[in-house]
Amino acid sequence: MNDEWLTTFDEDGNITGSAPRNDVHRLGLWHETFHCWLVSREPDGEISIWLQLRSRQKRDYAGLLDITAAGHLLTHETPQDGIRELEEELGISVPFAALHPLGIIPYTMDTSGFLDRERANVFILETALPMEAFNLQPEEVAGLVTASFTDFSSLWEGSRSSIRVRGFRMEGTLRIPIDEEAVISSFVPHEPSYYRKIIAGISAVFA
Repeated sequence: MNDEWLTTFDEDGNITGSAPRNDVHRLGLWHETFHCWLVSREPDGEISIWLQLRSRQKRDYAGLLDITAAGHLLTHETPQDGIRELEEELGISVPFAALHPLGIIPYTMDTSGFLDRERANVFILETALPMEAFNLQPEEVAGLVTASFTDFSSLWEGSRSSIRVRGFRMEGTLRIPIDEEAVISSFVPHEPSYYRKIIAGISAVFA
């Protein structure tokens, strides 16, 4: 991972060069990522949003709920190459044409010793796959859950204090059911404005 080179940008989105991933985060340089949010339609017509549970082996934000599948784009890659994250992290193969683009969402996460400035190429994928179809990458993803999109929206808009998430976590080769409440601190601390833009984008697609 230390050998990964990322294209760097200024705050206006102009390319400024490239740098190793560790330096990009240490220096707080803008760089590109791929984000894909999975959603599904329930039999009653309601929309569910899918969330990954980050592996406890992760250096950053271990054990927190996050974007369904995401990763950095290397210097030689385009957003289309990001589709590999779905196969690597979730074990599913889909064509890039199946994704709904939401555009580039720039945002910053500033934690102790770690300044992450991302230009996120964001996509939505509607899926009808059952949970059993997903084979998770253990060093990256510990589990997979769904939540009501309406409740998820209310959480980030401030009208709910918690939401119900259901799915599974891996313990070795066993899938352990999850059915619990999640609060804001259960999630990776992306800017609230990022989550609100995701909500607006999904709402527009499924309007």
